[in-house]
Amino acid sequence: MSKVSIVYWSGTGNTAMMAGSIADGVAAAGGEAELITVDEANVDALKDASVIALGCPSMGAEQLEETQMEPFMCELDGVIAGKQIALFGSYGWGNQEWMRDWEDRIVADGATVVNGEGIAVNGTPGPDAEDELKALGQTLASL
Repeated sequence: MSKVSIVYWSGTGNTAMMAGSIADGVAAAGGEAELITVDEANVDALKDASVIALGCPSMGAEQLEETQMEPFMCELDGVIAGKQIALFGSYGWGNQEWMRDWEDRIVADGATVVNGEGIAVNGTPGPDAEDELKALGQTLASL
């Protein structure tokens, strides 16, 4: 079992709830989850991690949050090749373009998106989304 770093930005609390559900899944599988808000994240500390979960809601015109998450991703772009990356986030409008763009960015950086796609939840995560996120956490713990 591995340690899973879960780095996220949350404006309304929905993405934070998603991060918590992933952490619950990691713990249920016997792994260790570290929840880190993006303002406290350190790219150097993640260089040795083989598995990382990244969470951010859709903002503005379906993009990552611009003041903290986007600059963090710019730093992370150069160090995630070969890593397993899980993506998650909430949205309130649109067609999840921000998630597809994020998936493409991760792949272009040479990393693998866990399960082939991120988990996007419209609004507050309900029971089905919580189950999906916990299952993702269990998967991450086994990588």
